[in-house]
Amino acid sequence: MIPQALKKVRRFLPVLFWLAVWQVMSMVLKSEILLVSPLRVLISLFALVQTPVFWSSTGFSLIRIFGGFLSAALLGSLLAALAGRFSALRELLSPLMLTVRTVPVASFIILALIWFSSKNLSVLISFLMVLPIIYTSVLSGISRRNRQLLEMASVFRADRLHRFLMIDLPEIFPFFRSACKTAIGLSWKSGIAAEVIGMPRGSVGEHLQQAKVYLDTPALFAWTVVIVCASLICEHLVLRILDLGMQFLRRWKG
Repeated sequence: MIPQALKKVRRFLPVLFWLAVWQVMSMVLKSEILLVSPLRVLISLFALVQTPVFWSSTGFSLIRIFGGFLSAALLGSLLAALAGRFSALRELLSPLMLTVRTVPVASFIILALIWFSSKNLSVLISFLMVLPIIYTSVLSGISRRNRQLLEMASVFRADRLHRFLMIDLPEIFPFFRSACKTAIGLSWKSGIAAEVIGMPRGSVGEHLQQAKVYLDTPALFAWTVVIVCASLICEHLVLRILDLGMQFLRRWKG
């Protein structure tokens, strides 16, 4: 019991170290505009949480960014499954995925603002940033399936659903889970960047931009903390749901 508690304490030691570094740097600079102290950010965050604007703006960005991530995860998995089966489709999608993966996010944001309104810009941008990650990882998982198990399923004439649940899904799951872990953080980074540039009314990105314009550094840091927390919570929930689903499948399989 005690070693387990010590492990939990040790996890927070690096966090406390960097908070101390942050505090010292703030004291050295002696300017809230350049670098505000952690305590001042905490006070600003506490005041922010008590306002209706905080909840409406957080909900606005959460729905759109997570919606973009979820859409990309579903479509990316579907496209990877089809590309794994049809080599012609894989070759056709290869340059598209390479382009989406390499073009700077700012270019996509500016182009999207020309074609669409800024209200749902974060949905599109987070979708575009997540799609190639999910597609590439799932396709890699498909190509690395155990050939002996697939041959055995073919010999015993297992139906497609049974083969998918018992062979394909367990083999591909680690790749999909790893991709989701990476993609969630990227979806928040790109989605908020889109909101900062497009400034849709009532979004977290709009408040970040306003904090920058008015040199409200405490609010800028407070909103940044909100973004980090929202990203971590989304990541934890998605990975937890995936793990529970896989545990259920393994028990059912056993």
